[in-house]
Amino acid sequence: MPFDPKVFYKEVREELQKVTWPTKENTVTTSLVVVVLVIFITIYLGVADIFFSQIFNAILG
Repeated sequence: MPFDPKVFYKEVREELQKVTWPTKENTVTTSLVVVVLVIFITIYLGVADIFFSQIFNAILG
């Protein structure tokens, strides 16, 4: 069966209508959680990096 772009796009459209899209509130809340977690993890890793750098410098240097 040869590829027919019209049929493909028609089927894609039908499938996309079946998708349950998140609400705006849900999207904003989830995005905010992700941003806050990224900030906390960044701070944690930065502090850990400084801490271990000082330890290694004290041992080696």
